[in-house]
Amino acid sequence: MGSLLHQLSEIFHLHGHGHGPEEVAGHEIETSEHGIRAVKLSLVGLGVTAILQLVVALASGSVGLLADTIHNGADALTAFPLWIAFVVGRRAANRTYTYGFGRAEDLAGIVVVLLIAGSAALAGWESLRRLANPPLINGLAWVMAAGALGFVGNEAVAWYRIRVGKKIGSAALVADGYHARTDGLSSLGVVLGAIGVALGFPLADPIVGVAITVLILFVLRDAARQIYHRLMDAVDPELVDRSERALRKAEGVEDVRSIRIRWVGHQLWAEADVVADCERNLQEAHDIAERCRHELFHAVPRLARVTVHVDPCEHAGRDHHDEVSHHDDRLNLAGAHGHQGH
Repeated sequence: MGSLLHQLSEIFHLHGHGHGPEEVAGHEIETSEHGIRAVKLSLVGLGVTAILQLVVALASGSVGLLADTIHNGADALTAFPLWIAFVVGRRAANRTYTYGFGRAEDLAGIVVVLLIAGSAALAGWESLRRLANPPLINGLAWVMAAGALGFVGNEAVAWYRIRVGKKIGSAALVADGYHARTDGLSSLGVVLGAIGVALGFPLADPIVGVAITVLILFVLRDAARQIYHRLMDAVDPELVDRSERALRKAEGVEDVRSIRIRWVGHQLWAEADVVADCERNLQEAHDIAERCRHELFHAVPRLARVTVHVDPCEHAGRDHHDEVSHHDDRLNLAGAHGHQGH
């Protein structure tokens, strides 16, 4: 019964109202476990694919297929940086890393993007080299079969990584899924090139290689864009609109001055400034902040931490932030106040 309830809560995104340090830590561990499980299973899948390809390559004597097999096997090992990032990301914050280690995923994402770029460069170089000197391909039937196996195996892993990465909000895991897709495209190039050679067109193999390189560059663009957005703290503007609507629903809120949302690993963190009646006492202001947090947790998926600052409304022309306004101007934060962490 408990397992059934857990599955239902995953489907409908149900969660409790606590969201204290224990709840946040528990959620971080759970989502990291999903990521680690995806990395483990995909690593096994790519390993089996590479082994089967190696058997066929050795049986057929195809140097091209052997090179593609080695390439796929080596790229499968790139799952380890992401695995390490998920493990490191679960470490508790300390006096030096006060925000924790969630950014380790973004560093792993950079590694993945660089590897995709390397794959594109290698595929392009090999294609141009083979255009100048088309190689002789033996055992075409075996080469086609092994290339098809590599494409199917890599694409299955790519689909799984991207699906889990989007589910838990991990841009690095999604990028690694794109990385597996580039390997699948390389294997598909082997198949199409072998078909062209079988039809009496030796240049088909390098020409297909050039086309596959172009496709890999498109994949690289998508992966690089995702990682760049994470590094620059970009979020979907709809999340900001949804958050503002949620804050305005909270009882006692008269206005929303600012809302900032950022990704930290595969979690969303938010900071908000809201305005309340200046006659409210400290306890009432705290209650308003908690109602704001409650509304945000329900409105924004994967939101893990929220800091809300309650400003009193302007009273008799008095600006409650006169003492620090010069700091705000110096930081050039477009009118937002520099006291969000209070």
